[in-house]
Amino acid sequence: MAGIRKVRKEDGAGGKYMQDFLRNFILSRFRGGAGEIKLEDLEDGSDFPGGILTTDSYVVTPPVFKGGSIGSLAICGTCNDLAVMGAEPGVMSMSLIIQDGFETETLERILDDMKYWSEKVGVKVITGDTKVVESNVGIAVNTSGVGFRNEWLNRNIEVVREYREYPYSWVRDCGLRDGDAIVISGTIAEHGVAVMLEREEFGFEVDICSDVYPVWLFLKDVLGKGGITAMKDPTRGGIAGVLNEMAEKSGVGILVEEERVPVRDDVKGFCEALGLDPMSMACEGRVVMGVIEDLAEDVVKELKRAGQKDAEIVGYATSEFREVVVETSIGSRKVLPPPVADPVPRVC
Repeated sequence: MAGIRKVRKEDGAGGKYMQDFLRNFILSRFRGGAGEIKLEDLEDGSDFPGGILTTDSYVVTPPVFKGGSIGSLAICGTCNDLAVMGAEPGVMSMSLIIQDGFETETLERILDDMKYWSEKVGVKVITGDTKVVESNVGIAVNTSGVGFRNEWLNRNIEVVREYREYPYSWVRDCGLRDGDAIVISGTIAEHGVAVMLEREEFGFEVDICSDVYPVWLFLKDVLGKGGITAMKDPTRGGIAGVLNEMAEKSGVGILVEEERVPVRDDVKGFCEALGLDPMSMACEGRVVMGVIEDLAEDVVKELKRAGQKDAEIVGYATSEFREVVVETSIGSRKVLPPPVADPVPRVC
């Protein structure tokens, strides 16, 4: 007799197993949408007339880490899912599931972080819910957010349409076309490494903080410059996950120059020592974007002007193949597959 199938932690870790889980269990039952973007498109949110709705749940261990907390992640992460579709974050809900006996000092730190970042972005928390449970959950946070159309998004789409047909009314992760430049807004893998360092004593003399940050604070200026055809924020699954998802949905390949991918030396050294690939490690304040080739240098300059000093053009989309391919420092090429699961569990 066949064994009973059980949900695994890999089914929610952002890689191939999660994609399979969503198709088998969720999309087999729920489909459609209220606007252009359907549930089955598996984007960071879905639109309704005039806005975008997104939701996310956070279960990071530990709940406070160097550079942030589960509260920082909840506000910034939800706002980022809106921002990478071109929506200006407007209002949010906040729901807490708290374990009986959870330290109130830690809870106050988490809530203070949520207050700080919501005020920084200008998003208002307008409703929510709280449950205290006996289960061993520590704390879990769910946030839903609504973002709205804005002048920067409209300007970006207007500029893109000066160069080619763009059938979308939001910035879509399926918007890449042959020749588009691939831009990363800053150094990668710092959130995943920061959480690992908080959990374990590895003996590394490194000072690495999470990169958690609300990307709308710099994206609105870049959208105003114009030329962005596709965007995604690389959380679970990291750069590898995002590049593969964008390539598959857009029907193109992506060639990435390894030496141009911005990675701090200490982050790279930490990952090499533990056999980890920085390209598969989570970020929480970075953006991967496709940009009209002729405008890519201007977009990078705008990113740097807006404070993203490590922004870099790392490659381009191509119709020559369908995979994500990395060109190494010695000139060889290798396929960068989508991650099966997150190499560091419960980072967001």
